[in-house]
Amino acid sequence: MSQNTAPSQEARPQDNNLPEKEEFLRDVFAGLQETPKSLPCKYFYDAKGSQLFDQITTLEAYYPTRTELGILQQHLPQIADIIGPNAIIVEPGSGSSLKTHLLLKALYQPTAYIPVDISEEHLHIAAQSLRQQFPHIAISPIAADYTKPFSLPPFPNTTQRIIAYYPGSTLGNFPPTQAIHFLSRLREVVGASGGLLLGVDRKKDKAVLEHAYNDPEGVTAAFNLNLLVRINQELGADFKLEQFAHDAFYNEQEGRIEMHLRSKQEQIVHVQDHRFAFAKDETICTEYSYKYSPEEVQQLGQQAGFQQKCLWSDPQDYFSLYFFSAVTA
Repeated sequence: MSQNTAPSQEARPQDNNLPEKEEFLRDVFAGLQETPKSLPCKYFYDAKGSQLFDQITTLEAYYPTRTELGILQQHLPQIADIIGPNAIIVEPGSGSSLKTHLLLKALYQPTAYIPVDISEEHLHIAAQSLRQQFPHIAISPIAADYTKPFSLPPFPNTTQRIIAYYPGSTLGNFPPTQAIHFLSRLREVVGASGGLLLGVDRKKDKAVLEHAYNDPEGVTAAFNLNLLVRINQELGADFKLEQFAHDAFYNEQEGRIEMHLRSKQEQIVHVQDHRFAFAKDETICTEYSYKYSPEEVQQLGQQAGFQQKCLWSDPQDYFSLYFFSAVTA
């Protein structure tokens, strides 16, 4: 579960020239016509979805955020030394940039911070907050779907290196082949002297994982169902929320959490002039969240053109933070 994530199934072809609403509609039509049905989880993050996700990160059940924060706080001096002075930090899927505040504060004279996020309103609120806290750093937000190519703004000649910061285990929302492809594009963004600071959730006890995605407060359920609210509001659909339930479980064979919306009864849903039939207990897959061992993460990085330099974990080995340097040919 993370900001601005990849499609829940294998990626569909993207057209960068499509207007946002038209692309949203196309993706919904395509996903609901699949067997099994699916929806790209990047559409979770309208303003309401982004707020709900921020709330999820504060829940007792959802360990990744506080665990990663603990790792980051403990190792910030070493991380700052590895990154070095006058760096540009590029954060795809930045969300509310909570961890970024700690990182920017610890770095040596960072040149700029460039958050990239699909939720434009949420992005600019977070960017304005960071400008007030770090007036000496150029904050240049990019409102974009970072799963597609995006361009960085011009940066000063004093910049020593570009670092991609990708926390929160967002990488887990990509199937492994897509994860390699995405990391390869980050390698292009940071260049030959660049690096990658990457947070990844680890494989662990099934009960711990499933509790994190089925919080007793029901915030994750609301977050999942909000995707249907958004489709109703923006695309003229007639999903009845009370007829769908949140389901999340760990698929041990695939090494991933699967999040679904389950139809409680046989029903027909309309999206504009399209009809979609649901059988009782049929689901829409809304998100995958792959969990990785350190060895698997190292291999993903290597295949994308990075070399692992450091690995930090919490005492329970629930979560790991990695630093990779770009490999030159």
